[in-house]
Amino acid sequence: MLGQVMLRRGAEGAIDAGGLWVYDNQIEKTTGGIEPGAVCDLYAASGRFLGRGYYNPQSKITVRLLSRQKEEINAEFFRGRIEQAWSLRKKLGFTETCRVVFAESDFLPALIVDKFGDYLVIQTLALGIDRFKDTIVSILDELFSPLGIFERNDVPVREKEGLPQIKGPLKGSFDVIEIRENEARMLVDVQNGQKTGYFLDQRENRAAVRPYAVGARVLDAFCHTGGFSVHAGLYGAREIISADISESALEMARRNFALNGLTNCTTVCANVFDLLRQYQAEREEFDLVILDPPAFVKNRAALEKGYTGYKEINLRAMKLIRPGGVLMTFSCSQLMTLPLFLDMLRDAASDAGRDVRLLELRMQSRDHPALIGQEQPLYLKCVVAQVL
Repeated sequence: MLGQVMLRRGAEGAIDAGGLWVYDNQIEKTTGGIEPGAVCDLYAASGRFLGRGYYNPQSKITVRLLSRQKEEINAEFFRGRIEQAWSLRKKLGFTETCRVVFAESDFLPALIVDKFGDYLVIQTLALGIDRFKDTIVSILDELFSPLGIFERNDVPVREKEGLPQIKGPLKGSFDVIEIRENEARMLVDVQNGQKTGYFLDQRENRAAVRPYAVGARVLDAFCHTGGFSVHAGLYGAREIISADISESALEMARRNFALNGLTNCTTVCANVFDLLRQYQAEREEFDLVILDPPAFVKNRAALEKGYTGYKEINLRAMKLIRPGGVLMTFSCSQLMTLPLFLDMLRDAASDAGRDVRLLELRMQSRDHPALIGQEQPLYLKCVVAQVL
């Protein structure tokens, strides 16, 4: 008999609307002596069964639903979920390099599995899913027969779940891995790179650079290891300046340029805010500016400051773009919603004194699907706009 969590009256609305999270302040009571990390059943105040998930009283997100059915949560359950997730990726054309499991969007909350060719990287970001880690790794090994499986659980969010930060190989040995992304060859450091080693969520957005890169002078700001720069170069850009504050990221970018035979890419190690101001003072001009910054808004308290940061870099980028050129700008902050992001761009265009024409609205790559009832997975916003 599983322990039970009963919600406060009226708190079931978000779950009924497709949400998978229950916060601590939505819970009326628990019964059955549920241990932290254990699977539990969730009920509305009326006694209506809502779903089955795992429980952690230490976390603000106290229950994360795995299923809306009364089904056993065991190895067979996880195998079925992973097979469903992999089937979707294959149907979408993702086989060699992609996100295989995207947490809530694949009804496996807090589980991330990325595939880099013959290697897998896994993250178990909550106590409940971490208790099944060995089972999940065994299933992944059987389904994919990878050369290696690497654990990247060196993320602060695990500490909120009462878990340590750890990383290391679970199978095989690891060096830098070469992957194929669209037409590009890219190097990935799964041991020390950001997140799981590479930002796979930008794959389709990098391919979307093609029509804007031809013959262009390009500024790739916050370039990290050069994904957008490499694609722009392969798609016919005449000159590319790749800027980032991390010299180690730029070293990997230079390796990626060489791997792809690109000789027209220059790296600049600098604070991008300062660099944009410098380029404006020097009257530099570009045909295409790509802004792919880290998340400026980590929580609601940082929203106003984050909005200001996004506005500043976009305003300055607009001033650097030749009339008729293109701005490709991103936000990966969940709280910077698309309507708010568009408001920010309107403010930036007004202050820059430029007319801006919207060309495309984009999101994360399709191997990172967003469950409509769960707001958090729809995090990446992309606006492609012509600056007149």
